Amino acid sequence: MEFTIQQIAEVLGGTVEGDATLRIFSLAKIEEARAGSLTFLSNSKYEPFLYETGASAVIVGQALELKHAITPALIRVENPYTAFSQLLEFYAQATRTGKRGVEQPSFIGESSEIGAGHYRGAFSYIGESCKLGENVLVFPHAYIGDRVTIGAGSVIHAGAKIYSDTVIGQFCVVKAGAVVGSDGFGFAPQPDGSYKAIPQIGNVVLEDYVSIGANATIDCATLGSTRIGRGSKIDNLVQLAHNVEIGQHTVIASQTGIAGSAKIGDYCVLAGQVGMAGHVTLANKTTVTAQSGIGKNVKQEGTFLQGSTAFDFKQNQRAQIVFRRLPELEQRVASLEKVKNATEKP
Repeated sequence: MEFTIQQIAEVLGGTVEGDATLRIFSLAKIEEARAGSLTFLSNSKYEPFLYETGASAVIVGQALELKHAITPALIRVENPYTAFSQLLEFYAQATRTGKRGVEQPSFIGESSEIGAGHYRGAFSYIGESCKLGENVLVFPHAYIGDRVTIGAGSVIHAGAKIYSDTVIGQFCVVKAGAVVGSDGFGFAPQPDGSYKAIPQIGNVVLEDYVSIGANATIDCATLGSTRIGRGSKIDNLVQLAHNVEIGQHTVIASQTGIAGSAKIGDYCVLAGQVGMAGHVTLANKTTVTAQSGIGKNVKQEGTFLQGSTAFDFKQNQRAQIVFRRLPELEQRVASLEKVKNATEKP
């Protein structure tokens, strides 16, 4: 598999210094790299290799200052080690299976198109008016509804369900059992106390390089789109409700639930079992620890939250210290009350 340096930089959210059109076909250590290879520099003790490496491109930090002229192009990112790990993940996913061609029985609608190098597993279903790019892999028992678009290099794993009108970008992964585009949880209360279903006529949009974990559920929008931004990663057993918007390169861990119309910014981290109320907004680079509850907007970029309902991380830590001492404090208060009562007696 080959990619240009510019394509790789876009995946990583980085910027290129040098010839961005050069093609990369392998990953290597900085001291062993050759022409066509991509490597990274995160440890300063390896910096001398930067000036003698044969690599075509090197991933480096934003703050790195060059001491000498270099041959390779540079891809500047916030964290070179993390960026290179991300590339290893993409490479492993793309090369994990060599499956190509069509297994029978399988179905594809007559009005649908699928690019070269694809794979369709046994009992897979692709509806009408779908457009699937090159090297798309659709594993057995996967269901793809009508009018779905899937970009080149994306993988739909066994048993995944992609509802009609969903748009999936390039190099996305939808893992086994995930459901993308199911009806949102919309019901209007009636005067008699019953509920009437509100039709959900929107869709889901996954931008490029998005990963959806096994048995995750992404609801379609009531109107418009439920959207997951470029490079974001959704873990197993996550629920995203209708009209949720996730920014770029955000990660959400297992058993988290996000209610309708919530908006999460870029580069956020939500740990396991986080709950987030509907119509709430999280600023960019917000981090939320496990089992926290978010019930109001977070406007400050880089906020670190813990607790249910979540509040400032440091304040929560101080509160936890006091909480552990409550039995001792209760005894002290009782002792003080005894002294007070004794001194007040006539």
